[in-house]
Amino acid sequence: MAATLRLADAKSGSRIAVAFPRRHDAPPHESASQEALARKLAGVLELDFIEDYRPGEYPPGGVYYVPSRTLVRTVSPQPAEQFIQGIRGDEDLFGGIVPHAFVATKAITHALLHPDAAAPEGWSHAFAHDAGPAVLLGITAFSIGDARLAGLRLLALGPVRIKPVRASGGRGQILAADRRQLDEALGRQDEDEIAQYGLVLEEHLQQVETYSVGQARVGGMTVSYAGTQSLTPDNSGLQVYGGSSLLCVRGGYEELLALPMDANWREAVRLARMYDVAAQRCYPGLFASRRNYDVARGRDARGRIETGVLEQSWRAGGASFAEACALEAFQNAPERSVVRAYTCERYGNEHNTPREAQLIYRGDDPETGFITKYGAVEPHGDPE
Repeated sequence: MAATLRLADAKSGSRIAVAFPRRHDAPPHESASQEALARKLAGVLELDFIEDYRPGEYPPGGVYYVPSRTLVRTVSPQPAEQFIQGIRGDEDLFGGIVPHAFVATKAITHALLHPDAAAPEGWSHAFAHDAGPAVLLGITAFSIGDARLAGLRLLALGPVRIKPVRASGGRGQILAADRRQLDEALGRQDEDEIAQYGLVLEEHLQQVETYSVGQARVGGMTVSYAGTQSLTPDNSGLQVYGGSSLLCVRGGYEELLALPMDANWREAVRLARMYDVAAQRCYPGLFASRRNYDVARGRDARGRIETGVLEQSWRAGGASFAEACALEAFQNAPERSVVRAYTCERYGNEHNTPREAQLIYRGDDPETGFITKYGAVEPHGDPE
């Protein structure tokens, strides 16, 4: 387990791990998740974890960052963001850096309404071509007018899901089945937010199963995984993200695909890799030591089974603590090559933490209400 020190007590010249940057208005459960992940990764890397880190207070190159968001590399960063210039690669960061802020969102997943539609500087039209076979039917819009036209086009084929691109866990999404519902949904959107980051309109699937496919590189180790996400009712009854169960392998995607695996999981891995390669090709400057892709499989309005990548995550996310648990298990047992790991989020105060799991947060959070979060390597989850 990593030692926790105050910054003043850290040894000069030693490397440290920090949960930074943090979202300034983050609710307690989110801050606790980021800190628990940073502590776990500090243990894997055999670094001291520093709670009170501030940029500029430690030598450049001596910090391993576990940020709450995907970082944006700018030509002239603000003073508080200058630490990004010192990030050289996997050895400095659990997460990702993108060349433009919109690249970190689900906006890049779909094409624009037409080639001349409004789009931010740096938008890649080639990405929609390269990743098109890997995603569902959808359109990204950077204006309310384009969003309405996109919605009408998609409504001709069935219900449409309106997705704010910076929301997570399924929150903020609205389902529209006709023009009236589409107009009502668009009337609730922030036009300035759409102009800067975009809005996704996508075909709605029923009987959906969501897969998680990804990879994490930490301390010279690579873990690749495929798994499933679960939904759970939050304290208002809305179905939201409830956790991930991952089959993790030491190595890359080829090692993952060498395992016995359901055909649907194999398809999810194939599509996630296609999306990943397209992003690398079309957005130069993208770097990520942590990559996660949500892949949905469900039935469309015409009754056909469709599978596609919903979005990417190049930052610490809901499955990251499970990834860190797998990395820890591989480090502690070099002969081990496969584990199953999980994270779980449950609302209400009646849920207990399993004996094998590490509690991440349990309490009455002002944003979500009472929530319990935990994760672990499954005690009998080694497929070997």
